[in-house]
Amino acid sequence: MKEKRRFVNIGDLPTGDLNNICDVPGVLVGHYSVNNQDHHTGITAILPHEGNIFRKKVKAGSHVFNGFGKSVGVMQIEEMGTIETPILLTNTLNVGKVSDGLITYMLQDNKEIGVTTGTINPLVLECNDGRLNKIQERILGEKAVFSAIATAKNDFIQGSVGAGSGMICHGLKGGIGSSSRVITFDNKKYHLGVLVNTNFGASNSKSLIFKGRNIGEDIYSRNKNKNEDDKGSIIVVIATDIPLETRQLNRISKRAALGIARTGSFVGNGSGDIFVAFSTSNQTNHFTDTCIEKYEMLRDDYLEKVFKAVVFATEEAILNSMLYSSKTVGYLTTVHSITEYQDLYQDLLIDEEL
Repeated sequence: MKEKRRFVNIGDLPTGDLNNICDVPGVLVGHYSVNNQDHHTGITAILPHEGNIFRKKVKAGSHVFNGFGKSVGVMQIEEMGTIETPILLTNTLNVGKVSDGLITYMLQDNKEIGVTTGTINPLVLECNDGRLNKIQERILGEKAVFSAIATAKNDFIQGSVGAGSGMICHGLKGGIGSSSRVITFDNKKYHLGVLVNTNFGASNSKSLIFKGRNIGEDIYSRNKNKNEDDKGSIIVVIATDIPLETRQLNRISKRAALGIARTGSFVGNGSGDIFVAFSTSNQTNHFTDTCIEKYEMLRDDYLEKVFKAVVFATEEAILNSMLYSSKTVGYLTTVHSITEYQDLYQDLLIDEEL
């Protein structure tokens, strides 16, 4: 049976074959998950390419939309405009241990780090899974980091998996979601993919919008949950093979906020909303004898197509993170799946059944 690639059609741009971030050639994603009575947590690893990322860095940009977060490595992206490690997503209190494991991983094949060349900038992004995971126990370490990276491939599971295992989005089960778009410039097809880890929105679901329809009002009317503010976090990672430079990647990363807003979030005071974008084109060699490097770059006049792709793919990735997720019983609470309310959006789905 062919695995479903699309639940809902967002926007007017075509998707890639996988409809996930790995439609960008070379990008790989892997997970390490822990799901038991006490813990729903994990790590999701995004590899910008299959080679040595320290030696061949990718151009990158970032945007901190609301900075209630504890991520590692974003500051150097803002300054230097490159990524030089896999991108790891995990829970808030495990950032230090996961960062340490990522450093160990990078030292394996780069013995010169910190000795004959500079140190390493590990990139670890986080969301708080403390409602479903005994987060204080910080159970993720070096072995989990190595496992997540080792399982990376060009197709992957979405939903309650990896770093998304303990996520809650709009009061329902969130997690890892992804989507992609195809854009044509000068008769050549390029790809843009988005991966999200969703842990945001009001816990009573009241503001949830599904493909333009406010189904959150109906969910709230059924459950009458306490009215809580929009809070939590979302991590958005954008990948593309379009030749973009750092300034442009900073610009497209900002557009992820519009995709989030289209699902009904206004980004609360305690929300950590961190966006990272990279291009697999124009890779930078760490070791080189040349003083001048030459790059291709898309003209700014044509960025509007890219902006649109980011907004549509982000919105769809968020919905996918919920549609792929199942009811989860945590040590503090039970979180239901959006699929339990399918009657509210059945007519908006591409297929009749999930």
